[in-house]
Amino acid sequence: MNANSETLHFEVDAQHAGERLDRFLSRSAEERRIALSRTRLKALIEAGEVAIDGASARDPSAKVLAGARIEVGAPAAEDSPLAGEDMPLRIIHEDEHLVVVDKPAGLVVHPAPGHSSGTLVNALIRHCGASLSGIGGVKRPGIVHRLDKDTSGLIVVAKTDAAHQGLAALFADHGRTGSLERQYLAVAWGAFDARSGRIEAPLGRHPHHREKMAIVDAEHGRHAITHWRVVEPLGPATLVTCRLETGRTHQIRVHLAHIGHPLLGDSVYGAGFKTKASRLAPRARMALEGLGRQALHATTLGFEHPITGEPLLFESPPPDDLATFLAALRC
Repeated sequence: MNANSETLHFEVDAQHAGERLDRFLSRSAEERRIALSRTRLKALIEAGEVAIDGASARDPSAKVLAGARIEVGAPAAEDSPLAGEDMPLRIIHEDEHLVVVDKPAGLVVHPAPGHSSGTLVNALIRHCGASLSGIGGVKRPGIVHRLDKDTSGLIVVAKTDAAHQGLAALFADHGRTGSLERQYLAVAWGAFDARSGRIEAPLGRHPHHREKMAIVDAEHGRHAITHWRVVEPLGPATLVTCRLETGRTHQIRVHLAHIGHPLLGDSVYGAGFKTKASRLAPRARMALEGLGRQALHATTLGFEHPITGEPLLFESPPPDDLATFLAALRC
């Protein structure tokens, strides 16, 4: 085992004899509130950091026997290669396991080509500091869902490996059987023919413009469902809420454009509707120019805490730029 590892000790009781080694360690770690996910424990087993009765155990699927004494070498999490940056953040909720942030428009979530710094991850590395206990053995925030750069609103980020695994499972399920609730406010062009509806259309990369998403055939796309509901008619536009049954890249933007109601201010998927801006009253037209982005805001985020089981629900009102735009549309 690594000389710099913290050694954790477990003993198998009769009740749990016959369990897989990785499952036994994952459950035992959770019971003792040790922030090691099953994925991380499996990696430690395969790396030779686990011993049963003094003998190295490298098979995560090995069955444990009653009375066996298990030692786990848990190396200290390495520092992230990404630099922490002192940036203002609106923290809605924070505990030892996770943090919920109200992200402003214009902030990229994760470093990527063209955005190597100045991201939410850089800000959280600085903000969370030593409270990041390691995601996959590295002190970094665990991103389980993202918002587009120019979409504002609520996002939850894991601080520990165990919380990351729990949140990832919630978001993979998209609320179909779990506790996840996500709702967005959107301002779309045109009047809707019904009070509510459901859009089911597979999404994939645009065949000619790889930076864009598009509606594609089921063989080449990923299943995607968006539920929408009209909140308020706004002349040539409509305020709607959107609830995601799946979480694909640009899903709301592409789905609403697909049914003929692209988001106001969306230069990528609503480019053909630029001339509609001339139908807005002067104040609204000026407010749209001031918005300078798609009119989309992640307003509601609810889920069961992955560690404590506590039900959590957060609400974020429209930020100033979107609120100003809505007020101008109502005049």
